[in-house]
Amino acid sequence: MSADATMASDTVGAEPTAEQLEFFEKEIRPVLVEACYSCHSGESEKLQAGLFVDSREALLHGGDSGEAIIPGDVDGSLFIEAVRYESYEMPPAGMLPPEQIAALERWVEMGAPWPAEEAGGDFTRPTFDIESRRNEHWVWQPIESPKIPDVADTQWPHDELDRFILARLEAQNLKPTGDAGRAELMRRLYFDLIGLPPTPEQTANFLSDTSPNALENLVDQLLDSPQFGERWGRHWLDLVRYAESRGHEFDDDTRNAFQYRDYIIRALNEDVPYDQLVREHLAGDLLANPRLNPETGYNESILGTGFWFLGEWVHSPVDIRKDEADRFDNMIDVMSKTFLGVTVACARCHDHKFDAISTADYYSLSGFLQSSDFREVRFESLEHNRRVAQQINALDESYRHELEGVLQNNGLTRPTIAPLSVPSLVDYGSLAGDQYMQDGFIFGNRPTAIGDAYWTLGEEGKSLAFSTENAAINDPIWNGLESITEQGIGHRNRLYQIPRSGRTLRTPTFLLENGDVSIRVRGEGHVVACVDSHRLIAGPLHGETIKPIKGNSDWVTMRLDRYIGHRIHLEFTPAEDKQLAVSLVLQGTDRDTTKSIDEHTANAAAAIADYENAANELINREAADLVESWKRERSALQGQIMRRSHLAMAMMDGTSEDDHVLIRGNSSKPGDLEPRHFLTALSGNEPMKIREGSGRLELAEHINAPDNPLTSRVAVNRIWHYLMGRGIVPTVDDFGVLGQLPTHPELLDYLAKDFDANGRSIKKTIRKIVLSRTYQLSSQPDAEAIQTDPKNMFWHHRPPKRLEGEAIRDALLTLSGRLDPTMFGEPIPIHLTPFMDGRGRPRKSGPLDGEGRRSIYTAVRRNFLSPFMLTFDTPAPFSTMGRRNVSNVPAQALILMNDPFVVEQTKTWATRTIEQYADAESRLKRMYEMAFARTPTDQETTITLAFINSESKARDVSPDDVDLWADVAHALVNTKEFIFLP
Repeated sequence: MSADATMASDTVGAEPTAEQLEFFEKEIRPVLVEACYSCHSGESEKLQAGLFVDSREALLHGGDSGEAIIPGDVDGSLFIEAVRYESYEMPPAGMLPPEQIAALERWVEMGAPWPAEEAGGDFTRPTFDIESRRNEHWVWQPIESPKIPDVADTQWPHDELDRFILARLEAQNLKPTGDAGRAELMRRLYFDLIGLPPTPEQTANFLSDTSPNALENLVDQLLDSPQFGERWGRHWLDLVRYAESRGHEFDDDTRNAFQYRDYIIRALNEDVPYDQLVREHLAGDLLANPRLNPETGYNESILGTGFWFLGEWVHSPVDIRKDEADRFDNMIDVMSKTFLGVTVACARCHDHKFDAISTADYYSLSGFLQSSDFREVRFESLEHNRRVAQQINALDESYRHELEGVLQNNGLTRPTIAPLSVPSLVDYGSLAGDQYMQDGFIFGNRPTAIGDAYWTLGEEGKSLAFSTENAAINDPIWNGLESITEQGIGHRNRLYQIPRSGRTLRTPTFLLENGDVSIRVRGEGHVVACVDSHRLIAGPLHGETIKPIKGNSDWVTMRLDRYIGHRIHLEFTPAEDKQLAVSLVLQGTDRDTTKSIDEHTANAAAAIADYENAANELINREAADLVESWKRERSALQGQIMRRSHLAMAMMDGTSEDDHVLIRGNSSKPGDLEPRHFLTALSGNEPMKIREGSGRLELAEHINAPDNPLTSRVAVNRIWHYLMGRGIVPTVDDFGVLGQLPTHPELLDYLAKDFDANGRSIKKTIRKIVLSRTYQLSSQPDAEAIQTDPKNMFWHHRPPKRLEGEAIRDALLTLSGRLDPTMFGEPIPIHLTPFMDGRGRPRKSGPLDGEGRRSIYTAVRRNFLSPFMLTFDTPAPFSTMGRRNVSNVPAQALILMNDPFVVEQTKTWATRTIEQYADAESRLKRMYEMAFARTPTDQETTITLAFINSESKARDVSPDDVDLWADVAHALVNTKEFIFLP
């Protein structure tokens, strides 16, 4: 022990010595004053993180993240972590010199001596009282059924929701502005519901329809349009940070992410109830009766779980546990904001500073993720093959039982083999039924026991054998599965080289205590050690987690010393058209143990060989027809197997387990286990009653529960926001204390109750809102109303709404006639400009016009996002973004003026119009109808035709010159009217 350490052990808690105080005054106090006092003392203009460092007592008490120092415990002190830049990075301006950090470490080690003096400030922190926070904030209160307000102007409302708006206006002595014109309203509906402009023919049809139900018919027509799902699917993708690459250094593919995108488009078009969407997102893989595609019969529900895995992944994390904690943090953040409208992730390091959400709540939710796993699911064949697998399993059990009865009746009984008694991580001879896990069906519904009859495929075809050990063995009946994946751009993941989907056995999760992991196997294939759920094996680290099984030995050893102390499970995949048997997984096994296992297995094999020989003689004599019948029926079922299927990202259950609270969010400092439960403010902190597995299905039930005040409020508020331009709660992703209060709380609850009463139908709620008088208000406000309510908080008019980048681009394609209405499929590669450079840059640029497809089908690559979309505030896909920024910057005018895509589309539009219309006035009329759903005014016609005539003379070209009319088209799309909805 060093002299300093000896002194520390002797003086922690004792009166400091003169030498220690001198050390403090010379080496410590100057550092604190210079580097820390500006933010963490009584002298600070604004105290940061609730932490004072100007007294020993304050440091012991700590700030928002808990105690700052633990006298005598250098590595356990948060203050030392921060100056080392191991967790927080303090001071933020730059790391302290090494000698100052060493002095601080020595000071803490010696007990943090400090002269006797008054504390530097009032460092008392309020106690975290979750019950009072819940009772004091509106969002945790039950949804009420509000009384429909009385209004003076009873003729104005079209719907009950209008009364809530009008009542507030009348209370302020305000009147709503007039109604929008029919053409304005129709254009508004087209863009809001399907994200495309109406054609002149559609405009004429609606304006000529004078029937009382004309508007309702138009709304129903748009809601039934396949383009509805594309428009509202783009809104949804903002919530789940949808992207088709992983970001970070090489921007690796998020393989088959597009299947999730197509899933959400279909679900919205089918008006799948919102509670079912929640259920499918959280636990679509666990539903007893999943929703099936009406045309193909494949499992739609499981595709919803892909949203969990749309985040960023790192290819070679040095701290693999921290990487998992960061991924889980993003998953919890996105889930809680999207469906609950609260920022649970703010409680990762400490109890939420403002809301009724504890750190325990955060880690209780993390347990659901610890108990789950990633896979690429063969979703098209999943349900069909599940039924076939059940028939195969039942058939095999029946014939095994019948065959064994024949053998026993003829005096041949299975030999009794003493169980193997060795300490093991996994023993397929004694594994509990709920721990037998696989992706797919090829390993049957249970391990094969010693002496069980099972089918093999050798050079002479299928034959019956008897197992010489307890093992999980893949059935060759499933050979030939073909999994189809997207072509993609950057598939560097080494796991992709192994045909794993639907063909992988998974062990229970275990804590690795010894780096030597020995596996008893027979056959050929691969074993993958999945450590802390890390699955992007593409860089210099973690290659040792993949090991081939070559078939020339009964043992495979993995050297995993790097991962001692980590959570781990193994995954086994047989080589194609090969059989793989897995019986035991051990760690830290010596040669004597493996030798005794080999001897035990050899003895068992000898006994089984004698039994097999005798059995074969009896079968040939007494049961040849029985075995032939078994073989024939299996062949019939083999012909029913769906071998070809596309892949999609999805979740599956792993080992059921709770997560540890990480002290101050630090993955290297695990604390107590926190049982899985829902938010304490809503359901208490008692462990959730989980029937089996991860508990995600039960979590979905809590989120969907009728007494949960968050889910329906959040959903209807989002719908209102997308239609009206601002939510009733403007901060649509944060209903907490830092969010804004609802402007019309009774209306919010009314809509939530109506939503629940109508089966949580998104389309019905949209229909209700767009048919309201409030939605149909003009964008021209009354001058007096603007004076009283300049921010339009009471909705006296519907403010103009700028189109998103996707809608602008899709409108340009519509005008040019280049819009390809094809739905679904792999993303169209992003068009790369010369300025889009860096590591991970796609090898090939996509077409300038994206093959004419709607913007939702253009690839979203995190490191190479479309400049056009970014200019119009399409969010970077890192977390939930329910409310996009709406900026008004010069770059938008510049990109509409100069972007090659815009130039190309306007010229194509001009060419198309010239070909269709011979005279200039008809041409111009058509262009206005296409762009603005109206005809040009006399002044607009006069000015434009004068421009054509003067420019044709100046350029010495025909008045029908394409470039002239391309300038006209270009001018039209550069107007505010083109990119704004009045």
